[in-house]
Amino acid sequence: MNKALAANSQDEVVGFLSRPESYGLHGGAVEKIETHCSIVFLAGERAYKLKRAIRYSALDYTTLAQRQAACAAELVLNRRTAPEIYFGVSAICRGPGDGLVFDGSGPVLEPVVVMRRFAQTALLDHLLEHGGLTPVLMQALGRAIAQLHNAAEPVPAFGGSAAMRRVIADNARELARVATALDGADVSALTTRTALALDQVAGLLDRRRAEGKVRRCHGDLRLANICLWEGVPTPFDAIEFSDEISCIDVLHDLAFLLMDLLVHDRADLANAAFDAYLELAPETEGLRALPLFLALRAATRAYALAGSASRQASPAQAARKMALARRHIAAGLGFLSPDWRCLTRINAEMQ
Repeated sequence: MNKALAANSQDEVVGFLSRPESYGLHGGAVEKIETHCSIVFLAGERAYKLKRAIRYSALDYTTLAQRQAACAAELVLNRRTAPEIYFGVSAICRGPGDGLVFDGSGPVLEPVVVMRRFAQTALLDHLLEHGGLTPVLMQALGRAIAQLHNAAEPVPAFGGSAAMRRVIADNARELARVATALDGADVSALTTRTALALDQVAGLLDRRRAEGKVRRCHGDLRLANICLWEGVPTPFDAIEFSDEISCIDVLHDLAFLLMDLLVHDRADLANAAFDAYLELAPETEGLRALPLFLALRAATRAYALAGSASRQASPAQAARKMALARRHIAAGLGFLSPDWRCLTRINAEMQ
């Protein structure tokens, strides 16, 4: 799809959402946060998320019906963990005098997810960088994720070893595109070793799928998708656009959080979250698959960071992101090392 044409088709709505008077505000400004698939408008005490009319390999928002369905799904999925943050879905409609209004009686132009606004400093990646995360907070987060997984719907049509082979192939393809920029990082070794690691646990992954361990999870449990809301670590922004990404083994879901902490040398926080998780969602044999899941998450994050680095206007910021991407490649290889022992519960299981 021509992304420029898609963007132009939403220009009128973007303009409407960018004006304070559209929200009944007088004075001040509407802040805007742009991501690869959405634009979030911060107005007063609320945030309004508009889905871009775009298509990528993993998502398709090119029609109004698809964007409406995506907004409705986002609301349902995120109310599982953040009901106080997700208010509902509103429609931008054609109003009197050919203007635009919220939830009018005229034709619907776009849906938006309406959320409670919170400070960006409440995001856990920001708190980690500034020393604001504690083992107590991570224990609370581990329990919250376990509760999400325990209540989530089993989806045996997804997951298992076949799904992990597709993840490895996707990672290999995306890493190949940024391999030159990742000069010095052993990308090919990570691809080879994840494939070998999968061979060792393929049967286990298929059994776990049959036993109901593949569920409709969050799908993107990075620190950047968890906020501190009223003192409680609260996951938000779950994946709604791809069942392949969100309907996964529960340990694959948890692995994103653990990987994020471990790459930043916070094994203490990772262990606090992991131990609390296992108290409510016990695992034994399944822990043998966790190094693979961690390595896959590290590879995925590496190519995302490398791609982001190429889009930075600041050379310093680009260099920082690329260095972090290389660090993720090294971490992925480390997770698959026979002597890797950063999570104490895996140590006990592997002895």
